[in-house]
Amino acid sequence: MAAPLAPLTAAAAALRLGSRGLRHRHRLLLASLRPYSSAPPPSPSAVPAAARRLPTPPPAPRRLARTLAASAATAVSEPQTDLVSDPTTSSKGRIYHETYGCQMNINDMEIVLSIMKKEGYDEIVPDPESAEIIFINTCAIRDNAEQKVWQRLNYFWFLKREWKANIAQGRSKSLRPPKIAVLGCMAERLKDKILDSDKMVDVVCGPDAYRDLPRLLQEVDYGHKGMNTLLSLEETYADITPVRISDNSVTAFVSIMRGCNNMCSFCIVPFTRGRERSRPVSSIVREVGELWKAGVKEVMLLGQNVNSYNDTSEIEELEPGKNWQLSEGFSSMCKVKNMGLRFADLLDRLSLEYPEMRFRFTSPHPKDFPDELLYLMRDRYNICNLIHLPAQTGSTTVLERMRRGYTREAYLELVHKIRSVIPDVALSSDFITGFCGETEDDHADTLSLVRAVGYDMAYMFAYSMREKTHAHRNYEDDVPEDVKQRRLTELINTFRETTKKNYDSQIGTVQLVLVEGPNKRAPKTELTGKTDRGHKVSFASVPLPHTFEGDEPRKPVVGDFVEVKILRSSTATLFGEPIACTSLSVFYKNAVSEAQAVAA
Repeated sequence: MAAPLAPLTAAAAALRLGSRGLRHRHRLLLASLRPYSSAPPPSPSAVPAAARRLPTPPPAPRRLARTLAASAATAVSEPQTDLVSDPTTSSKGRIYHETYGCQMNINDMEIVLSIMKKEGYDEIVPDPESAEIIFINTCAIRDNAEQKVWQRLNYFWFLKREWKANIAQGRSKSLRPPKIAVLGCMAERLKDKILDSDKMVDVVCGPDAYRDLPRLLQEVDYGHKGMNTLLSLEETYADITPVRISDNSVTAFVSIMRGCNNMCSFCIVPFTRGRERSRPVSSIVREVGELWKAGVKEVMLLGQNVNSYNDTSEIEELEPGKNWQLSEGFSSMCKVKNMGLRFADLLDRLSLEYPEMRFRFTSPHPKDFPDELLYLMRDRYNICNLIHLPAQTGSTTVLERMRRGYTREAYLELVHKIRSVIPDVALSSDFITGFCGETEDDHADTLSLVRAVGYDMAYMFAYSMREKTHAHRNYEDDVPEDVKQRRLTELINTFRETTKKNYDSQIGTVQLVLVEGPNKRAPKTELTGKTDRGHKVSFASVPLPHTFEGDEPRKPVVGDFVEVKILRSSTATLFGEPIACTSLSVFYKNAVSEAQAVAA
C-alpha cells in the first residue's frame, strides 16, 4: 500500500506524526482523509433546510448538517489553478475535484486532469458550486474514509438536485447541473452500490479506467449512467504527463508502478488497484526530466510496493525470476516470473542523470531491500536517507496472521543491517492496533519494537476490517473498538517518548534544507523546508551568501538549498540558523572534503 498507503500510502494514506500530529493525536485516523481541494465545504448554517433533509445513502445514514460539519473539520485548502487553455475554444465543462487518501491518489488526480484537459475540459474551479463536473477521488483503506466520501456526496447531490433553486438564490454559479463522478479505490470496491444511491452519482470509474472518463461523461448526456471499474494488467499511464495540482511546489510525485501482489490479510489494495505492473524506466526518466525543467527540486517516487519495481519492457533477454533477491529472512507469497530492471537500477539512472535533484520513495515493503539498493542509497548523495519500513505490528504471531512474510526478529535484523550500511538513516513505519486476535501481549510486543527501533516518523491506525480481504473471509474482528483506541493511544505515547531523541541528535549539526515555503506561524520572517532525513526545519528569512562565486547575498526563495546549523528541536521540528545558499553537489562535495580533512 502507498503510505499506507500503504504502504499508504498514501494514500496511500495516513498521518505522519509531525508537530501538529503530536499535539492533536486524535486526528490520526482522519489525517489521510483530508480532501485536497481549493475550499472547505460550506458551514451547516449556510446550507438550506432542503439539503439537510436529503436521504443519506448506505452505509452512512446521517443528516447533512452533521455531514457538512464533519467535512469542514477535515477539509484542507489546496490552491487549484486554471489549466492553460486555448482562447479560441470553450471549455466543455468546469471541473472541481477533491482527493482523499494517499499520495498515489493525488498523483492519480493529476493524471485525470491531464486526460480531461486533452479532451477540452480545461478549466478548474475552486468550489463545487461553480462546477459542471465534480470529481471525488476516494480511498477504501479504512471505513472512516468511505464515510467521509458519503458525507460529501450528500452535498454534491444537493447541488445537482436543487440546481435551479440554487442558481436563483445565488448558492451556485454552475452553467448546468453538475455531473458527479466517483473515482479511485472506493469506486472499484462498491461499484453498483454507489450508482444506485438515490441517483446521486453519475459516473463511477476505477483506478485503471481513467482514460475512459470523457466517454463515460458523454454517456450521462444521453441519460445513461457511466461505469468502468475493470482492472488492468498493463495500464500504467506511462504516456500521460500529469497536470500538477500545485503550480508553486518544488516537490512532485511520480508514480513508477501500480497495483500490489503482496496480499497481506488486512489490505484491500490488491482488490481495488489490481496486480503489480511497472512503468518503463524511459517513461519515468522522461517525466522526471520535464519536472526538472519546470523547476522541481525533489521527486517522490510512488508505488504500492515501490521497491518491488520490475520493468521487463526494455530488456530483450530477461533473467529468470528465481534470481529475485529478497531481504534476508523474508519470504513472499508472489513468485516473480521474469526479472527485468529493478528499483536499484531505476534509482541509479535517475540519480546520475539529475545530480541536483533529490529523490525519495514510498511505500516499500521490508522484504525488498537487497544489499545493492542499500549501498546505492549510501553512495548517492541525492537519494535521501529516509526509509519507510512498515512493521504493522511487533508480534510475530500477528505478523503471521497478517501474512507479512517475516518475523519480529527478521525485521529487527533488517533494521540493524540498514543502519550499519547507512548510519545516518531515518526510519519511518506503519502500525495497526487491534488486528484480529491481537492480545495484550501482542500489543506489548509492538510497543517494545517501537522503543527498540526508535523511528523518526510513523503512521498509526486502529484496525478497520475491509470486505474481500483474507482477514474478512477467515478471521473475526474480535478486538473491541474501545480497546483498539486505547492501544492506539498507548502506541502514540510510546512513539513520542522515542522520536524526540532522533530530533535532539541533530542539534549542532549542519543540515541541507530544501526551502518549501514560508513558516505559516511567521510567514514574513521565517522559512521552512526538509532535511535529507525528512525532518522539518524552521529558520529565519535573511539575506545569505552563496557558495557560488560572484553571487550577491539575498534572501532564500522557494526551491533554494540552504545550509542550516541546527540549534534546538521540538518533538517533530528542528530550528536553526541559516548559513548560506548552496547546491546539492557543492554541499556534499564540501562535506566529503571536511570529513577527509578531519580524518587526516
